[in-house]
Amino acid sequence: MKNLIAVLVLVMCFASCKKEAKTATETVGSSDSIKKEEPIAEQPVDSAAQMKAWQEYATPGAPHKLMADEVGTWNCDMTFWSEPNGKPEKATSTANVKMILGGRYQESNYQGTMMGQAFEGKSTLAYNNASKEYTTTFIDNMGTGMLVAMGKYDESTKSMELKGDMINPVNGKKTPYREIYTIVDAKTRKMEMFDVKNGEEFKSMEIIMKKK
Repeated sequence: MKNLIAVLVLVMCFASCKKEAKTATETVGSSDSIKKEEPIAEQPVDSAAQMKAWQEYATPGAPHKLMADEVGTWNCDMTFWSEPNGKPEKATSTANVKMILGGRYQESNYQGTMMGQAFEGKSTLAYNNASKEYTTTFIDNMGTGMLVAMGKYDESTKSMELKGDMINPVNGKKTPYREIYTIVDAKTRKMEMFDVKNGEEFKSMEIIMKKK
């Protein structure tokens, strides 16, 4: 892995040097000899520093260990609300959680029933070492879109708040949503999702996960 990173860094350094050299020597050819003002070049970073930065970016850390602790099978008790103070609907599913790509990402596969139909879904969770934040994605067989949300983990509350946008298939408009994912204990997780309807935020889903 280290050899691969070194090769990638050297290739990027070579490409960056060529680009900077080309930018420095290019001039604007015109009849009145007017030249455009060249952009200020970034301060060069030596190859050793670049390699170190890329190695730190690619190396799983404590946040990835937090995700790895969830590997296994979870029973999910799901509750849905279609509107503020609406009647709750129930569903169940099973989530199989695993780490992929050398422990860098978490992948969860859901199977169950929802509204009398077979339900399948897949989520991914990533922690970006560079931006210091989490990104989650979710797709399922109940639609053709992808939910993408980003946020940070709060150690004091053992919870993660993630925010994103979704498209309402009824009117085609983009609306915000947010998730709160809480580590209740070693074998219990709670995921809450909040949507916006008529300008009012309300809880649209809650999932209580119990590890088998």
